[in-house]
Amino acid sequence: MVEINFLTRSDRADWEVLARDHHGHFGNDISDDDYEQTWRRLHEDERTHGIAARLDGAMVGIAHYVFHPSVWRPGGRSYLADLFVTPSARRQGIATTMIKWAARDAEDHGFPRLYWNTLEDAPARALYDKVGEFNQGLILYTYRRDGAY
Repeated sequence: MVEINFLTRSDRADWEVLARDHHGHFGNDISDDDYEQTWRRLHEDERTHGIAARLDGAMVGIAHYVFHPSVWRPGGRSYLADLFVTPSARRQGIATTMIKWAARDAEDHGFPRLYWNTLEDAPARALYDKVGEFNQGLILYTYRRDGAY
């Protein structure tokens, strides 16, 4: 049975292994300092949250989410920034459990809407289509003044 909990300071080494695997999967180049800063935010910023999924005591999944206000609705929203389950533990309901756990935590804190984005051709879309609502027609754009993406 999967167990979901907030990340604790003693989870640092296991968390970083999974976080690096997650970024490696997408080919993202994340510096050691970025991992350090994120780890600090997960424990010091009241809007930023991290959870771990464990099977038989071993960490097999992580998720990070951020609470933020909404312009048009009371309360706010929660953005699921990262969700990763080790390949050997996939297809066991762990990601679904983590999404529902994060959504419940967000709602308990006054942020009743959880949303996320993913790649158009991501295999995880099969799961996301079951647990979420695809906002067909929406396209994600990003802008950086320095032009770096």
